Amino acid sequence: MFENDYKALVIGASGAIGGAFVSAFQVDSRCMHVEQVSRSQTPGFDVLDESSIHQQAEVCRASGPYEIIIDATGALTIDGVGPEKSLASLREVTLAKNFHINAVGPVMVLRHFAPLLASGPSVYAKLSARVGSISDNTKGGWYGYRAAKAALNMLLQTAAIELQRKNSQLRVVALQPGTVRSNLSQAFASSVPHLLEPAESVAGMLSALKTLTPKSGAHYVDYRGEHIQW
Repeated sequence: MFENDYKALVIGASGAIGGAFVSAFQVDSRCMHVEQVSRSQTPGFDVLDESSIHQQAEVCRASGPYEIIIDATGALTIDGVGPEKSLASLREVTLAKNFHINAVGPVMVLRHFAPLLASGPSVYAKLSARVGSISDNTKGGWYGYRAAKAALNMLLQTAAIELQRKNSQLRVVALQPGTVRSNLSQAFASSVPHLLEPAESVAGMLSALKTLTPKSGAHYVDYRGEHIQW
């Protein structure tokens, strides 16, 4: 799909990874337009407020349709509280907000922005995480973030099946960006052997997206193009 001219839309464009996606599209001669959405660039937009999501989708409709939409929103630390390491540290309010930010909000974004996708070959990609893989969980911990990302993955899979009934060439993708130098990962960066720069992660994810073929359901891949088990 990237061999032809296309339009791109990046949601969460002011973040480290979202901004790197915008930069990558801006230097691609095939990209005719890149639309940017974020809380800082589009006042009033909030993934926790469905009405604002709907309103922003209607604004973006004028510049579409888009062959690729990237949702780079998400949070690891909720109200100053990082990932829980034990059952005893779980708090109902924080757990619920984790689901709202990392699963409920994103699927409402998908609901309102999916109609802006172009017919034919197109991609809707959402940043997920390897810790959202149930089969890959061998260490435990990080209860809320793991569970929210696992829920997100299921929502993407379910939506993909529905959306592909109208467009069999649509790829819905859960993307694992690796551990990237950003505000989100800052508190955990010291324990990571190789911290990725945002541009490095995005270059890998875009290369992975280019190789994906249409299939029933969603793809779950990392920045190296390797498929992750759900």
